[in-house]
Amino acid sequence: MAAALKSFFKDTVIYGLAIVLPRVINFLLVNLYTDVLPNEDYSTSTEVYAIIAFLNVLLAYGLETSFFRFFSQAKEKEKVVSTALIMIISSTIVIGTLLFLFRVQCANVLGVSLTFYKLLLAITLIEAFIVIPFAYLRVVGRPVRFAIIKLINVLVIVALNVLLLSKTYGVPSLQNLFSVQVTVEYIFIANLIASIIVLLLVSPYFFKYKLSFDRNISLKLLKYGWPIMIAGFAFVINDNLDKWLLPRLEGRFVNGAYSACYKLAVFMTLFIQAFKMGAEPFFYNHAHQKNAKITYAVILKYFVIIGSLGLLVITVFIDVLSTMFISNDSYLLAINIVPIVLLANLCLGIYHNLSIWYKLTDNTQYGMYISVFGALVTIVFNLVFIPKIGFMAAAYATLLAYAIMMISSYLIGKKQYKVPYQVNRIMLYLLVAVAFSFLNFYAFGRHMVLGIIFILIFLSLIYILERKEIKNLVNQ
Repeated sequence: MAAALKSFFKDTVIYGLAIVLPRVINFLLVNLYTDVLPNEDYSTSTEVYAIIAFLNVLLAYGLETSFFRFFSQAKEKEKVVSTALIMIISSTIVIGTLLFLFRVQCANVLGVSLTFYKLLLAITLIEAFIVIPFAYLRVVGRPVRFAIIKLINVLVIVALNVLLLSKTYGVPSLQNLFSVQVTVEYIFIANLIASIIVLLLVSPYFFKYKLSFDRNISLKLLKYGWPIMIAGFAFVINDNLDKWLLPRLEGRFVNGAYSACYKLAVFMTLFIQAFKMGAEPFFYNHAHQKNAKITYAVILKYFVIIGSLGLLVITVFIDVLSTMFISNDSYLLAINIVPIVLLANLCLGIYHNLSIWYKLTDNTQYGMYISVFGALVTIVFNLVFIPKIGFMAAAYATLLAYAIMMISSYLIGKKQYKVPYQVNRIMLYLLVAVAFSFLNFYAFGRHMVLGIIFILIFLSLIYILERKEIKNLVNQ
């Protein structure tokens, strides 16, 4: 088990760098955006990216996770790669053509300009093409190459944003190359150029194997993947419905502030994404191991430890972080959502860890049911309570939905695929971190010295309870 855990943590660290470092660099753009864009324009960018997230799920239709599942099992792995590539290329061309032909109608339905629609469509089509090449890099254990490409992508985005948007470093001659109606369009132009470069970098993987289509494999991929696609739509609703409803119920000024403060929870989001990138192929590849379930239980415990510590640290130092990353004080209107959003994302991370049971037992329909139920909670809570208590309702809805999904997955999973999770220890860490975080933020007015004392107490608790196990893992 120790060797498997070391392999997992190694890959997760590399994937973490691949996800966290680029996203942290990209997160620095929040400072630029809040400096040069009014709240309303920042709100518009958030709304467009919400549409992109929805289209990403549609165009991928659960194929990435299906690919992990069947690649790890297949004897003729090249057939899985080839079939998945043909499927994603064909479907993207067909759906993309339809979405382009009906571009005027789609833009009107989505409530965006035709220019924004063309940009978001181009971005999502390219991102669909690169789904399988990136999945292949992950499943065959090429995290370094994966990380390099991801880093190049974000460096191009950041460089172009600075050159196109910055008051100090902007290059007028470059800006004049693009005929934009509003400044915020530059954000999506930069994204599109970066996506094209990434497509070129991964293009050799389209020709790595001789292209051949296996009908049986394709049917298996579709059967396994379609519930994941539905679950993906539900996740998009949970993660983006608030940013879609707030402009319409509270106004774009409020949504701009909400979206910027929501970004302050990015460090928790990045931790969860890094974990998921390393965990998903690891869980599939090690499912046949004798102590697999014990390994999964240990991983969840340390995930909660790190995530809970992150919740506490970010909450304590939120004033420092907000000053660093948000230039305009008008965006701090929604600062009170941060601890709630952090906890919501931690619950989501725990859910991703727990969800291994329905993926390994090929019961992905349960993931669909749980996610759809969470989406319904999000929709109802937002529609009912945003008009009553404003943007705080959106944060509460996210927390409630992810908490329900987490609890549901655990309760159903322990009957279907029992993993010996250390529930009492996990609950202790989670409750202590939440209590310290919320007390410091809401009751004691974000008192930093008291918050640091809370952090030290929490670290002491971890040391007392886990020092022997950590020492054994390190020494083995």
